[in-house]
Amino acid sequence: MSISRSRKMTIDLSDATKRDVRTQFGALCWRRRNGEVQVLLVTSRRTRRWILPKGWPMHGEAPADAAATEAWEEAGVKGRIGELCIGIYTYAKDIEQSVLPVVVAVFPLKVKDTEVDWPEKKERRRKWFPLKKAAAQVDEPELKALIRNFDPARA
Repeated sequence: MSISRSRKMTIDLSDATKRDVRTQFGALCWRRRNGEVQVLLVTSRRTRRWILPKGWPMHGEAPADAAATEAWEEAGVKGRIGELCIGIYTYAKDIEQSVLPVVVAVFPLKVKDTEVDWPEKKERRRKWFPLKKAAAQVDEPELKALIRNFDPARA
């Protein structure tokens, strides 16, 4: 299976060991505009695909707090992070000439502030999308479903 193809399919983890799988924490950054729920996506650094802000676990930070930190660093937003994971998705990450499966636990972040300057502003674009359009922009099937079915009342 090619790398590009594996990014568009759910990753089969049935024969993976703990060392084969990596974990990241992501933030589904959302707001309401004119009664409509919108989701903020950012571009990845290398491929420029639309993604959620996400990153590796941080020593001393709870998963939800790590997701909020990534939202600030990658998208320049701050807000109220939900403590409960609203879903997970998988993707294949190129690391040091290997492709590793990554499981991302997603936490909802209700955006209160959007800053003009943020740490990764020169490396990424950010854009607000209605739920259905945001789901259409991302590649991973599980993430598409997570965004499409997102309900702030349950977050």
